[in-house]
Amino acid sequence: MRFGTIGAGTVAQAIAGHLVTAGHEVVLSNSRGPETLLDVVSRLGPLARAGTVEEAAAADMVFLTVTWPQVGDALAGLSPWDGRILVDTTNSGFAPPAVEDLGVETSSEFVAQRAPGARVVKAFNTLYAQYIAADPRHAEGRQLLFHAGDDDAAKAEFRAVFEGIGFAPVDAGSLREGGRLMQLGAVLSALHAVKLD
Repeated sequence: MRFGTIGAGTVAQAIAGHLVTAGHEVVLSNSRGPETLLDVVSRLGPLARAGTVEEAAAADMVFLTVTWPQVGDALAGLSPWDGRILVDTTNSGFAPPAVEDLGVETSSEFVAQRAPGARVVKAFNTLYAQYIAADPRHAEGRQLLFHAGDDDAAKAEFRAVFEGIGFAPVDAGSLREGGRLMQLGAVLSALHAVKLD
């Protein structure tokens, strides 16, 4: 499976670090171009490379790690998703469009509408970056990783990848119901816990 990131900040680098350590190739991208990511990919190692947003979005599993106001621009103009998995790590805070402006939609449903054909999984947005970057295996157990989505097969693929890395994925449900539990300020937001093994 090929992996890509749209956005290359702290969260993208943390996820890419785990994937590279597990032996996976990752293409990182940002809006400023591949040449601005040479130090980042050098630090991550030979399985990481810098690419364009289009190259990263062509991967089998793509992580959307931009800030909430950048979501529309980051997804605009990308080729049809054709069933590839888009993992939405964003948090809709107080920047437009604010979550209250979405009506009954969750932020990940908003993302899904802007990536037609993508199988969207919501994940990583409930964890602070330092908990994403750290080894998910602790003496007490494994870091819980809440995720939500409307496609069971996509969630199963996501779960298999991150169980292999050492997280303990927990299915929170659909993008509507699970996504609502995971939004900023909701019950699962910033909940850091481990599964006792």
